[in-house]
Amino acid sequence: MLNYNLPAYVSMVSDALRVDAYARALQSVITPGSFVIEIGTGIGVFAVMASRLGARRVVAIEPSDAIAVARMLAKDNGASDIEFIQGLSTSVSLPEKADVIVSDLRGVLPLFNGHLHSIIDARERLLAPGGALIPAADTLYAAVVELPKAHSERKPAFSADGTVKLDVVHRFLTNTWDRAHIEPEQLLTKGEAWATIDYLNLSAADVTGTARLTAHRDGQAHGLAIWFDAVLTDSVTFSNAPGQPGRVYGAGFFPWPRPVDVRQGDAIRVRLEARHVGEEYHWRWDSDVSSSDAPSNAKTRFQQSTLYGQPIAPAALAKGDAARTLALDEDGRAERFILQAMDGTASNQQIASSLMADFPRLFPKFNDALGRVGSVARRFGAD
Repeated sequence: MLNYNLPAYVSMVSDALRVDAYARALQSVITPGSFVIEIGTGIGVFAVMASRLGARRVVAIEPSDAIAVARMLAKDNGASDIEFIQGLSTSVSLPEKADVIVSDLRGVLPLFNGHLHSIIDARERLLAPGGALIPAADTLYAAVVELPKAHSERKPAFSADGTVKLDVVHRFLTNTWDRAHIEPEQLLTKGEAWATIDYLNLSAADVTGTARLTAHRDGQAHGLAIWFDAVLTDSVTFSNAPGQPGRVYGAGFFPWPRPVDVRQGDAIRVRLEARHVGEEYHWRWDSDVSSSDAPSNAKTRFQQSTLYGQPIAPAALAKGDAARTLALDEDGRAERFILQAMDGTASNQQIASSLMADFPRLFPKFNDALGRVGSVARRFGAD
């Protein structure tokens, strides 16, 4: 799971588009009797807002050490009554259900890490019947984009000194997507909705959809721009569409393997699929470009996937085979040793001393062993 660093949290709470929208949403649903939970509170700004709006009780949940800053921030802002819980919301149980649950667990796009699983779980276990969920929905849009610089960066011809060909990396780089700053004039089509994530009724974390696009001008297409429109409450919305002033989200750029010349009226059909596997999303984007003269015949067709963008050594791939039988390596045995020793009876110092004795090659110094024990304790230790 990805934890933001402090500068990233500051950037998020400095984005006026995002913060103003969330502030208005909270104001529209919080009453003096409200119990509010914030999931992924970060440095605690929305939790402080909820407290200032007169909520009866505010619980702020955050897995990262940013929660220490959130506690200080709350105290400095006269909101010492906020209850902070460090951990994942999926591991938190509360005797009382909330009237309002607020979160922003998105990355560039809403399909990010365990976001949707966390919302489903929170809605089912922590939200009172008829309670408010912020955000309520996100609608995903796609458009064809002209982005030559970003595309050329994914297709370098040679190393900087011009002596080593880099063609072999093209397939990997053009099967990955990234955040991009996109202006409205760089779009070759209008944005079309391809999926809506209804958090109030969502039951699964996978999202698929199709968009049918039409080029509104001639140009050279380099891939797809993906963004979202958010509905926080019935009366509060915002968008990270190209041209909007928000600074945090940006838009997703999904490149094509090569540029495609399109003419006004050309039809582009795209199918997008985001599958949640483990702790991340695997994306697939299929694109068919048809001439306005023969819309039923695709003149260009691409099938792309982030799975193609991950270089995996054959030996590493073989380890995941369902029929394979494996034993732990030395590092894995050390991790198991720590976990088994962490039984509530031994101190971290005692475990580190034993770890150093049993694995002298990995931990020649006591501080090396103590650092590893501390890392495991922060990830898995229970108070």
